[in-house]
Amino acid sequence: MDHLNSLFAGGLAGIAVDVVLFPLDTLKTRLQSPEGFAKSGGFKGIYSGIGPAFLGSAPGAGAFFCTYEGVKSAMSGNRFITTQAFSHMIAAAAGEVVACLVRVPVEVVKQRRQAYQHSSSLSIIRSTYYGEGAIGFYRGYLSTVVREIPFSLIQFPLWEYLKQQWGAKKGQLLDPWEAGICGALAGGTAAALTTPLDVAKTRIILAKKDSVMAKSNIASVLQYVYRSSGVKGLFSGMVPRVLWISIGGAIFLGVFEKAKQYFDCRSAGR
Repeated sequence: MDHLNSLFAGGLAGIAVDVVLFPLDTLKTRLQSPEGFAKSGGFKGIYSGIGPAFLGSAPGAGAFFCTYEGVKSAMSGNRFITTQAFSHMIAAAAGEVVACLVRVPVEVVKQRRQAYQHSSSLSIIRSTYYGEGAIGFYRGYLSTVVREIPFSLIQFPLWEYLKQQWGAKKGQLLDPWEAGICGALAGGTAAALTTPLDVAKTRIILAKKDSVMAKSNIASVLQYVYRSSGVKGLFSGMVPRVLWISIGGAIFLGVFEKAKQYFDCRSAGR
């Protein structure tokens, strides 16, 4: 039942973040687009792609937290695990691998719509399927996982650590809003440090089907971006990304804590 509660709580948290903060995600994607911010839509249609994002939020976030909580629980008490931070890292990495099975197809459709590559999400789905087959929806899977794992390895151990330290000073468990503040600090830090990986992922997903970029790995894309745009190019979109994930971390992890408390109480009959 705990895993099911994590699934529901994570789903609600994912929807809350993606709906409220979608415009910041759109601006970040357009800043990172190879076509440039203005040609990718500028400030127009900042809710383009909200449909697939909304539909994918709950299953993606739910899959992550169900895996995260399950692995963390399975590793507790293991004599080979010497620190809680290490178990949080392993749990977060496992959660990202599973969640990206849901998240990447959504990201492919959403980002191409955000960058105005098609007039509708449905046309993106059709062109991707007929042009690249089902595997086309997983272009960028590896780059997304490579982005998400370092992000989670920073965010979740830091989030758990901040909660523990604040809780120890307070002398009791944190309220959901306090857990949300810890989530904002942890998420913003992780977002800033992993922006270059996010740039590479976006370039690979938005690249034309038969282009060199579409078949490139993260290292070669980062080299290309650095040669063409320098350090500034590697960190393009960092400000909206940090804002989006900081605010999103507060909402996402705060809603998760509140929803999990609610479902746990319902399960216990309280």
